[in-house]
Formats: sequence, C-alpha cells, structure tokens
Amino acid sequence: MGGLLNATCGNVTELIIALFALYQNKIHVLKYSLLGSVLSNLLLVLGTSLLCGGLANLKKEQRYDRKQADVNSLLLLLGLLCHMLPLMFRYAATPGVFTADSTLQLSRASSIVMLVAYVGYIFFQLKTHRQIFESQEEDEDEEKAVIGFWSGFSWLVGMTLIIALLSEYVVGTIEAASESWGISISFISIILIPIVGNAAEHAGAIIFAFKNKLDISLGVALGSATQISMFAVPLCVVVGWIMRIQMDLDFSLLETGCLALTILVVAFTLQDGTSHYMKGVVLCLCYTAIAACFFVHKMPAPLDQTNGNPGPRLSSGLSA
Repeated sequence: MGGLLNATCGNVTELIIALFALYQNKIHVLKYSLLGSVLSNLLLVLGTSLLCGGLANLKKEQRYDRKQADVNSLLLLLGLLCHMLPLMFRYAATPGVFTADSTLQLSRASSIVMLVAYVGYIFFQLKTHRQIFESQEEDEDEEKAVIGFWSGFSWLVGMTLIIALLSEYVVGTIEAASESWGISISFISIILIPIVGNAAEHAGAIIFAFKNKLDISLGVALGSATQISMFAVPLCVVVGWIMRIQMDLDFSLLETGCLALTILVVAFTLQDGTSHYMKGVVLCLCYTAIAACFFVHKMPAPLDQTNGNPGPRLSSGLSA
C-alpha cells in the first residue's frame, strides 16, 4: 500500500503534464514525457535505490519478494506488447497503404485492454493478494506519522494545483527551450523532465533502500512505471479519443526499442530475489547510455496537431 501511494502521488506531475500536452495537441511532447517517466523509474529510480541500498548495507544480504517484481514485470510486458502492435502493424503494411486510421483504432482497442488489466492489478494488489505487496511492511515496526491525514491531504491538493500551473508553462516552453539551448526536444522530454517529475518517488525509494526495505523501494519504482505504462498512457489515448485528437500508441522504433530493452534488463535484474550495489550500477549505466542516445538524436520538432489532424510521426528515420 505504501509503494502504491508513493507511486500515485509521485505520478501526479507526469499525468498533469501529459494532459496539458494533449490539450495543446503536442502529441510528441506527451509521448516523450510518458516514455521518459517509465525509463526513469525502471532504470534511474530503481538503479540508484539498489546502488545506495547496497552500499549502505554492504554486510547484509538485501532480499525482496520476487512475487511483487514478477507481477509488475508481467504487466510491463503486457504494456510493451500493446505498444509494439501499432508499430509492427505500421511496418508490416503493404508499401503505399495508408495505415493511420487502422493504427489509431488498434491503439484505442489496446488502450482499453491496458486499462482493464490495470484495474485488475489494483484489485489484485489491494484485495485478493494484498499480503504479497505488504510482506516486508508488516514485519517492521510502525513508524510514527509526522503529519495527520487531513494535513497531508491538504498539502497534496495544494501542491497539485501549483504543479498544474507550472505544467502549463513547461509544456508551452519546451520547444523554445530546445531551440535556445540547442538540445533536442526528445532529450528534454525523455530525460530532463522525468528526472524532475520523478523526484518524489526517487527520494522515497532511496530512503527505503537505505533502511533495507527493498520491497517498498520496488513497489515505488516498479509500481510507478507500471502505473504510467498501464494507466496514464492508455488514459491519454482514451481522453484524446473523446477530444477527437489522434493520440495513438505508436511511439516509433527508437523509443519502443529502448522501452523493450529496458523492461528486459530490469526483469533479468530482479529474477533472483536478492540485491547488491552492482545491479544498481548496471541499471544507472543503462540509463546513461539511453540519455546519450537521445542527446545526439537530433530531429526537427514535429508540427503541432490541430483539429485532430496529425503532424509528422515520431520516427527514427524509417517510414512505412
């Protein structure tokens, strides 16, 4: 429960930015920021947690419940499948055949599947198999609350309103910042914005790792990535459908490839139920390599979409 709450509160920033980008028809910014949030949680947040936790507990073997990691990995793989289907459909189409409408319909159907899966995941986590996700929390003594429920709720609402105001400004100035700084929009949206947006769960995951509570750290990092992939992304597709904006799940070859390799690396990293600092080093280096990739990935900013007409697709240089 603690990991879910940390992930949900931490993802408010990304969701608000995504909805503002969708409202302003900046589909490329929306896709980049959501993808970057997933990559940041799986590699940077989880990597630094395993690194710091391993260094702080060198004389202890850090262990965690593999069942929680397995459930999240399955959901991330399902989300990856739904992301890859529109991309593969576009590349498998006969040359010269217009596939935008079919890809959009496939994306909307896949989004409904993802939302149903996420609702099932919440029911699974909070009702039928709650013990899997709270196994370590129950073993530890309860810590005294610093602030009460209503005080915390008031702070959350207040900070959410402030984030909403700042998010509108951020979305409106990304392209101008890209031109003035000489940095690609993809690097700003995939790397820089998620690092700031994930600061809350990043700090929380590291603190829990220092205390040797890896189950909670995994719940924060994996839970946040799962929530973005299986809830925020399909929600934006459905909201775009209602607003008659052509938001789909085709994140293009380079972006989808990075996502696929990231999920595979994390799944292999967490398969044995134990942790040490070297796993954190590898995940952080993977994130550094992906950041370098998008830093040199200079591509012109796509035109904004207006009246539901899509601008140029995000692409890695290939076209159907």
